[in-house]
Amino acid sequence: MKTRPDDIDDHRLRSGLRAFGIDAADLSHAPVGHGDHHWTTVGADGRRWFVTLADLAHKSHCGPEPESAYSGLRQAMATARALRRLDLVVAPEATAGGESALRLGDRYALSVFPHVDGATGHFGEELAPADRARLVDALARLHRAEPPAPVPHRHPGLSARTRLDAALADRTRPWTAGPYGERARELVADHTPGLRRALDRFDRLVGGLDGALVVTHGEPHPGNLLRPPGRVLLVDWDTVGLAVPERDLWLVGADADDLARYAEATGHTPRPAALALYRLRWALEDVDAYLHWFRSPHTGSEDARDSWAALTGTVRELAASV
Repeated sequence: MKTRPDDIDDHRLRSGLRAFGIDAADLSHAPVGHGDHHWTTVGADGRRWFVTLADLAHKSHCGPEPESAYSGLRQAMATARALRRLDLVVAPEATAGGESALRLGDRYALSVFPHVDGATGHFGEELAPADRARLVDALARLHRAEPPAPVPHRHPGLSARTRLDAALADRTRPWTAGPYGERARELVADHTPGLRRALDRFDRLVGGLDGALVVTHGEPHPGNLLRPPGRVLLVDWDTVGLAVPERDLWLVGADADDLARYAEATGHTPRPAALALYRLRWALEDVDAYLHWFRSPHTGSEDARDSWAALTGTVRELAASV
């Protein structure tokens, strides 16, 4: 997030970092990413760390309520630590008690990662062919790996379906919780038929999905990659889970050669219908998350402005695509 939370100060962060054995000599907010808050810090011993403060209200994929979201986040971070052996994971550190996520108040959870030098990217960026090939190879290794126990199961269904249905049904009443509420309601009202068609298509695709489950990252786009020279490393493992390979591959395969490279490495030929399912699921989950934000109390922050632009584009693309 670009705007740091106003209910967490540096004193509370430093106190939490001490549970990981880090005496933060320096702490700088990093205005990157979406959903979570980030800082960089240097410990008293000179080691550099990347600090993530997860907003549990934005972790519906980990659990519907803060307590279940925290439990799901801990499980995901434990899975990431177990996958360190693959040498493609930037895994979290653990506290003295062995926990890789530390509750910080009712709303937040703190995780700490070693700083790794490497080029970073952003969602929607087109990777160079060499980096894309490295990413395909990394995912092939991940998908062939023996799952550590326990690994969260990521059902392909739309977990936010009930909330999205409620937003569509509520489009005739004013949304006045913040500056983007009414604009979001009007956007939904104008595109309700297209959004309904997208949901119907999603249901049909889910009904036809089958296949073996593998360990998937969930969001292996360029914004979740670090690229040291000649390598790619995956970060942001809170969406890790068992699913069909296409859960990852729709974000990676830019052309048939990429998918053929994956098939040669794994023996699994990516299926167009499954790729389409996860592409559509991503868009619908985004629409739900943004609508939930704008139907709740919010301000006109920079993050809200960026989210409004993303919501507008996604809704229009969805409505035009079905």
